[in-house]
Amino acid sequence: MNIPDNATYINPSQLCVGLYVHLDLGWMDHPFSFSSFKIKNQDQIHTIQQLGLQKIRYEQVKSDGQPLPETMLEMQPVSIADPAASLADSEILQEKKARIEQLNRIKAEIAAVEKKFQAAAESVRNISKNIHTKPQESLRAADELVSLMVEAMLTEGDVMIHAMNDKLGEDVYFHSLNVTVLSLMLAKTLGMSTEDTHHLGMGAMFHDIGKTEIPQKILMKTETLTKSEQTFLELHCEYGVDIAKKVGISKRAQEVVMQHHELVDGSGYPLKLVGTKMAPLAKIVSIVNFYDNLCNPVNLGDALTPYEALSQMFAFKRGKFEEAPLKAFIRSLGVYPPGSIVQLSNEMLGLVISVNPSKPLKPNVLVYDPGIPKDEAVIVNLDRDPDLNITKNLRAAQLPREVYQYLSPRKRTTYYFDPQQSGDAQ
Repeated sequence: MNIPDNATYINPSQLCVGLYVHLDLGWMDHPFSFSSFKIKNQDQIHTIQQLGLQKIRYEQVKSDGQPLPETMLEMQPVSIADPAASLADSEILQEKKARIEQLNRIKAEIAAVEKKFQAAAESVRNISKNIHTKPQESLRAADELVSLMVEAMLTEGDVMIHAMNDKLGEDVYFHSLNVTVLSLMLAKTLGMSTEDTHHLGMGAMFHDIGKTEIPQKILMKTETLTKSEQTFLELHCEYGVDIAKKVGISKRAQEVVMQHHELVDGSGYPLKLVGTKMAPLAKIVSIVNFYDNLCNPVNLGDALTPYEALSQMFAFKRGKFEEAPLKAFIRSLGVYPPGSIVQLSNEMLGLVISVNPSKPLKPNVLVYDPGIPKDEAVIVNLDRDPDLNITKNLRAAQLPREVYQYLSPRKRTTYYFDPQQSGDAQ
């Protein structure tokens, strides 16, 4: 626990509503949701006074007022009881235990999703690598993976969209998986049929397959491409359709491969199609592909946060996309998509790690709390915590060093999904 050298302390009897306090105890040694918070009522004051602390650290800058003067100490005697005895049967401690159980469930679900993501990423990697040497095997593997994803995504109940941890790697094939996952999410939101969703998933999975014919020095170039390099890059759409035909991908999925860079205002490529000429499924992948390229460009210095990417698409680029699916996409990912860095209404900072598209304003947020070790960090479910909400979006560069290291925001934004049983959504 890092405590500043210039920390300010008060006597427990000086506590009052509005003070922002830090409880220098282990997270399991007090009943509150956080180790740092602003006091809201007299019940919280009474509970703090029973913790056995002889002095309490507080922050004047984050407080709404001043501590009670020491001259009033004799008027407000405090009995310091045994913390374990005082809190054992308290309602607030029972709430803390319930929160711990919920936290453990969320962490277990995240671990399970990460395993599924790794398996899916490995499948996509093998599909891409074997597409020329083992085309029919690659097609079967893709069809099987997409079928499983469609079945899971279109199941009754909610679906959580998770931002994956950087420790899982930064693979070039993750873009195809990202676009597939988010396209299927959008299909669910739009109420598409299973058949249409499967064609969409196959098109999304193979949308960039033509890039296997483009030199790596062009694909990985971080500077602006020359005109001839850009022209060569744009050929990946046609190359992709040639490969798709040879492999035997459906005509509707081929349309996605060809048109995933087209935009409804005619400014896309390779054919500069307007919306009336674009295939309906291609309009969906066009939105998702554009979003993922904003979040995960070749030059990571140009990367936008998920919040910035959605904001830019709606504020400045919405004429380039079909209106209904664009609005549905933004509604599904929420104002603060997974991977966003946010400030909560209690002034704590956190990282959005997953979102339920049916409740996009109530995501799960991993919270920075210096009193809790990083590997035990609290994950707050805003759907279950009505007193908290998100007030602000932040860039990674705005975070203090210690907060950045604690939250470890992803360099790349990678997604996977977790279908929830009815009634069990987080």
